[in-house]
Amino acid sequence: MVGTFRGGIRPKGARAATSTKTVRDIAPPPRVILPLSQHTGTPAKPIVKVGDAVKRGTKIAEADGFISVPVHASISGRVTAIRDFPHPAGGMMPAIEIEGDGKDEAVDAALWQDLAAAEPEAIRRAVWEAGIVGLGGAGFPTHVKLSPPAGVKIDTVILNGAECEPGLSGDHRLMVDEAKAIVDGLVIAMRAVGAPRGYVGIERNKPGALAKISEAAGNLAGIRVISLAVKYPQGAEKMLIKVITRREVPRRGLPLDVGCVVQNVATGFALAQAVKHGKPLTSRLVTLAGSAAAAPGVLRVRLGTPVSHVIALSGGARDDCARIVLGGPMTGVAQSTADVPIVKATTGIILMRERDLRTERAGPCIRCGRCVERCPMGLMPNDLARFAERSRVDSAASYGILDCIECGVCAYVCPAKIDMVHWMRLGKAAVTAAGQAGSPG
Repeated sequence: MVGTFRGGIRPKGARAATSTKTVRDIAPPPRVILPLSQHTGTPAKPIVKVGDAVKRGTKIAEADGFISVPVHASISGRVTAIRDFPHPAGGMMPAIEIEGDGKDEAVDAALWQDLAAAEPEAIRRAVWEAGIVGLGGAGFPTHVKLSPPAGVKIDTVILNGAECEPGLSGDHRLMVDEAKAIVDGLVIAMRAVGAPRGYVGIERNKPGALAKISEAAGNLAGIRVISLAVKYPQGAEKMLIKVITRREVPRRGLPLDVGCVVQNVATGFALAQAVKHGKPLTSRLVTLAGSAAAAPGVLRVRLGTPVSHVIALSGGARDDCARIVLGGPMTGVAQSTADVPIVKATTGIILMRERDLRTERAGPCIRCGRCVERCPMGLMPNDLARFAERSRVDSAASYGILDCIECGVCAYVCPAKIDMVHWMRLGKAAVTAAGQAGSPG
């Protein structure tokens, strides 16, 4: 019997409007904007210039260091600009603009050799060259996760199919439609790190996905499909590891500290596409949801496509749309413009009406303890928010603010409507800037 983790919540979020519908392909836009920073780490370096002709899959920017990945053209056409553009993370960031030629020609991969049975280093190199990052929203370079330090033994790879953010269904649809490729990706990841065991964790409110992945896994040695409780944030790495393996990642530790690597199921699919078929990452599934979405569903979108193009071609937004959020409703980022592009980490487009927005003014903390009771990391969010607000960096560090995973549970349950995630992010940035790690806790 699979257990659960302490804390967490069960937020409302209907998926019926998106999880039961066939994936829709959004036509390639007339132009794409491909940021050089679509991943955690150092931005990529352009290797094209204005005027260059490219095809879908052409590498247009190379990795700048180990914790960095290349960027590939998602349409065929001509490079028209290399400059700062609006970025989904906020502000302006360098990007490459490509004007499409309407042909959508792809780079020829006819001579590609299937590397699924290759040596681990060849697999890691293929994953790196394909520009694959964590597609669950974090955007961490996948080849880095598949490259444990010397002397570190990885015995378990977990694919995250929980998709616990309310309203998102991209991973669900992918598991139903591409189960075989996802399991292939798990096998590839296991080979890359030398792990004898692999798991796919799926929340039990996705019976279709559980059935399809179980069928695809069949009797493959060392692989198990795990039915998880429906709870948020079930898909967080440390929660998955504890529930599935009963191991606990130490404070400020990483999954590799307990012999594990965790990847999203969409990342597993991308692994198989890269290693078996030589396809770089140029598109992804994005959930369009929210009360202001005229036609909710799961969309296959080219990277770099302006959000405005996606909304227009997917049925549009209702007249009373008041906010666009990229990502999930719990951890997503509100946008000031629909001209930002879809990037590798974009899991969803949430279109919200005014009635959905939290408009109440934050009141004083009443010390009810709900945030402490529900924090899945065992922190004291009320105190941490106060320390961050008052710039008490030493206290925030010693109380473990760097362990916060910014899941939003504390803000969700707070009766005083305090935006705790905002203060957590500011506090973490202050502690990091000060170079403090705090006590082990």
